[in-house]
Order: sequence, then structure tokens, then C-alpha cells
Amino acid sequence: MKVETRSIEYIPADERHGKARDLFPIWFGANMHITTLVTGALPIALGLNLFWSLGAIVIGTLLGAIFMASHSAQGPQLGIPQMIQSRAQFGVIGAIFPLFLVMFVYLGFFASSGLLAAQTLSSLTKIDQTWSILALNVLCFVATIYGYNLIHKMQKVLSWASLFIYIAATYIVFQLHVPSGSWGMGQLDLPVFLLAVSMVATWQLAYAPYVADYSRYLPVTTPTSHTFWYSYAGTVIGTIWMMTLGATLTVAIPNFLDHSGGNLAGLFGNFAIIMFLIIIFGQLAINVFNLYGAFMATITTIEPFIKLKVTPKVRIAMIFCVTVAGTVLCLLGQSNFLAFFLNFIFFISYFLIPWTSINLVDYYLLRHGQYNVKDIFDVNGQYGKINWIACVAFIVSILAEIPFINTTFYVGPVAKFFDGADIAWVIGLIVPAALYYFPMRKKLNSSSIIVRNSSTTNHLEKDVK
Repeated sequence: MKVETRSIEYIPADERHGKARDLFPIWFGANMHITTLVTGALPIALGLNLFWSLGAIVIGTLLGAIFMASHSAQGPQLGIPQMIQSRAQFGVIGAIFPLFLVMFVYLGFFASSGLLAAQTLSSLTKIDQTWSILALNVLCFVATIYGYNLIHKMQKVLSWASLFIYIAATYIVFQLHVPSGSWGMGQLDLPVFLLAVSMVATWQLAYAPYVADYSRYLPVTTPTSHTFWYSYAGTVIGTIWMMTLGATLTVAIPNFLDHSGGNLAGLFGNFAIIMFLIIIFGQLAINVFNLYGAFMATITTIEPFIKLKVTPKVRIAMIFCVTVAGTVLCLLGQSNFLAFFLNFIFFISYFLIPWTSINLVDYYLLRHGQYNVKDIFDVNGQYGKINWIACVAFIVSILAEIPFINTTFYVGPVAKFFDGADIAWVIGLIVPAALYYFPMRKKLNSSSIIVRNSSTTNHLEKDVK
């Protein structure tokens, strides 16, 4: 296994490999872990029963995954990581603002997933939790150094292993007793239901900043529809499955969330070690995703200012620095800091939704996937340093979202007025789409007119000569 030599640069045609179907195990496996399962408990924590919790999980996943998979489909066409492609919308320097927010999200999820893995490892081996965090993060560091190909292989192994183990787990879980009425329709608390849908949809949207990182090596001839549907199917099936288990376990086992990994493994009795190992492997795999994405975002942020050649030594040094930052947060997370920090991360995630909208509108509706990749790396290229249309649309959309947000960190006035209903993610998709599309279409049309006029003038001058 060779260390990956590419970072944020374009992947040449002769280095492209794989099939679109390879994306299914990537995104199926990316959701088959304890963090997804714990997230599925949120609708229950909000007060919904199992029936309406499952409804929120299904609707939120089906909607959010549309945007996630739409980003994935960009990878084979452009051959570059997801966030660096944002330079075509925001400008080479302007793209740093959403990149900075993405870094918080990566590190936040790295800390939370690492802590859950360490808790599970400590339960299995009785190793001190701090040492468990350090040992697991070293493994993540090593895997991230090898990069793209190793991550794909890890996800295939995880997907197959998870498939069989979680089939058994599902059978066991649905034998557990749940309170009467848990599966009844009853009376729906619509504001709480909308909040639960929002949380689940945001889970999918959080993948958007790095989903194309894992499709960029596919041949450019890969059909866009294939890339979309394999990504979509993998993430939808994995997410709904795990979140449904999480919601059911939270209802069936008192204080399940106090030690989710140990409680889940305990259901297997004498075979608990198998589930312990799957849980730890799953957490390692998703944290390699987070670390790899954080590395890409770091390179993309500093590249306009320092033309850094990412040699193996530079790669190792930068991944090490990101690992140290994530490990520090994970160690702090052993106290009550983690609850505050994760709430802050979900709060930040709302601010990335307008980025998703701007990126997809630009790619699918305005430029139709046609970009000058060379200029994406040129601060003086056609995309410029800062595209104020995108930056203003981004900032205004964030401000428009704030009144609709409902988190433990902050509740907006509109959300309060509607008894906690949260539709901020819908606002974050619609508002920037309108604010960006119309002025940017006018700008692009003007540019094309100038190019055509310039071409006509050149032809006239040649004729005169």
C-alpha cells in the first residue's frame, strides 16, 4: 500500500480508477457507526415516540441526502476535492471563510467520534480512557497518511462486516420490550417533528464539504447519475438503519446513552467482543474521514498564500498537526466541554447550508459543470480573489437563518414563536439560491458578451489587415 501522493491538485486521467459502485460501501460504511446511532436518539430526546421519530429520520435523511449526493457527483467531472471547488463561486481568497467553518465541523466530529470510540475501548480492555483516545488517534493518523485508496478499502471491509453484525443486532433490538404506544401514531407535535427532521437533514448536509473527495479519482467518463445514486443509496440505507436502532435502543434500555457502546455490545452476551470490535472499527473509519477532510481543508486554506508542494514529509507533518488539534479537543471532551462544543458544531453546521446551496446552484444551474480547473488554483485567474456576489449571498443567508434556528446553544425568535419548529435549513437552501443565481447569471452573461465581442473585433481587425 503506497502513501497517497496527491492532495488538493487535479487528478490526471491516467491516475483515475474505480467504478461508481465503489461509492456505495464508502457511504454505507460511513454511517454504520455508533455516532450515527446516538444521533438517532435525538428525536426521542425531543419527546417524539418511535413512530414519529422514525418518520423524522426517514424524511430528514431522504431530503438531506439529495444535496449530499449532488456534491458527490461533482468529483469525477472536476477531479479535485470538494472545498477547493468553492473557489469558483467565492473566489480563491473568498473561499477561506466557508473553509474556516468547515474546519470546526471536522474537528468537532473528530472529537465526538473519538470519545465514543475511546469509551468503548476502555469498556473492553479496562485501559484508561485518556490512553484509549491517544492510541486510537494514532491509528487514525497512520491510516490518513495512506489516504484515498486505503480509506476505500477500509470502508469495503467495514461495510461487509457491519452488514452481518448489524443484521444480528437488529434482530436482537427488535425483540426488546418498548413502552406501549411507542409505535402508535398518537398526536403529532409538529414543531418538535420539524426540529427532528432538521437535525437529521443536517446530519446528511454535514457530509457535503468532503463528499466529492472520495469520488474525484473516478474516471471523468463516470455517469453523473451513477455517482449520485450510489452515494445516495449508501448514505440513506446506512443512516436510516443506524438511527432507527439508536431510537429504539434509547426507548428500550434505560440510560442507554450514558454508555451507548457498552450497552449495545452487552446485547450480544458472550459474543459482545464482536460488537465491541465493530464499534471501534466504525469509529476509527469515520474519524479517518474527518482527519482526511481536515487535512484537505487546511491545505486549501493556506495554498493561496504559500505555494506549498505537498511532499510525503509535508503531508505527514500537516496531518500530525491536525491530529494533535483533534486529540486535544477529544481529551477536553471527557469533561462537560464536549456537550457545549458539539452544540456549537451543529450551530456552525447551519452556516454551511448556504454554502451548499451556492455551490450546487453554480454547478448545476449556472455553469453546468464547466470550469477552468487551472484557474481554480490561480489567485489571478478568472474566478478572482473574492467574488462578492457569493460572499454577500452567504453572509445575508446566514443572517436570515438565525431567527429560525433551534438548538440548545441558541433558539431564534421565529423558532420560539412557532413552539420550537426549526426550518432554518430550508431557509439556508432557498435564500442563497435566489441571492446568488440572479446576479451571478447576469454577471456570467455579461462576461460571455464581452468575450464574443472581443472575438468579433479580432476577426474584423484581421479582415482589415
